[in-house]
Amino acid sequence: MNRLMHVVSGPYAPPAPVRELTAVSADGARLHVEVHGPENAPPVVLAHGWTCSTAFWAAQIRELSVDHRVIAYDQRGHGRSPASPSCSAELLADDLEAVLGATLAADEKAVIAGHSMGGMTVMAAAGRPGFQQRTAAVLLCSTGSSRLVAESTVVPIRAGRLRTWLTRHVLGLRAPLGPVTPLARRILKYGTMGPGSAPHMVEACARIVHACPPRVRYAWSQVLDLLDLDHGVRQLTAPTAVVVGTADRLTPPVHAHQLAAALPNCLGVTELPGLGHMTPVEAPELVSARIRELVSTYVQVREGA
Repeated sequence: MNRLMHVVSGPYAPPAPVRELTAVSADGARLHVEVHGPENAPPVVLAHGWTCSTAFWAAQIRELSVDHRVIAYDQRGHGRSPASPSCSAELLADDLEAVLGATLAADEKAVIAGHSMGGMTVMAAAGRPGFQQRTAAVLLCSTGSSRLVAESTVVPIRAGRLRTWLTRHVLGLRAPLGPVTPLARRILKYGTMGPGSAPHMVEACARIVHACPPRVRYAWSQVLDLLDLDHGVRQLTAPTAVVVGTADRLTPPVHAHQLAAALPNCLGVTELPGLGHMTPVEAPELVSARIRELVSTYVQVREGA
């Protein structure tokens, strides 16, 4: 299957980057990185979620790159970043540190936005000096730090051992997702998006998710099943805003409010009525505006920029 079968027209077609580079992580993993916008503009780093790619941030890249330097990268095994033998939250943190080191000057700080597993990447890296020195502020979209399977409402039955068991098997499906058919769109929309999501939004997400190799999807599902980053939340000292859709089945609003209660410097939770898990696609203008607000408030313009 073509791993880059994203849409090629409309607001969710990925813009062409100004430049591309490869960041090398601590274990030698190679990460595809894109840079968009003016080189001297204030930096924004975007970390996508499970089964996605840089294409997921197309709307934010297009809007923000007018006057920001937008850095987006493919998590290992996703998009154009090769898979690795190992998967863990610590490796995600290594990868984010490698991207920050490869794209930011020593005296630069960026706003870092993470969606879903991208937010978990931020939490995993939160206590590391390299992350703290390069982070001005954070936006966490549709994410959680622990109990991801137990709190998920993808399986529409009462919470308990049966729902957790069924959810674990649904999310840990090993089989290929196959082509993007009308049935596939309906399934993806039910599981990951709000009921009012426009067809072009569903199409964009379906193409991105279906492009993720089955072995990569399964491997990272096992990491998410056992994830516990509550300690990382408490170490995330940068000013942090949280966004969640009220119809999010994968990371329901309970996660957002738990994050807000534990974060040392939380700027509040924005609940988006009727929206699902794919908030940067479902509410592109709002997510972009929140990132822009964080940049204008917390990122200092470098001299000579």
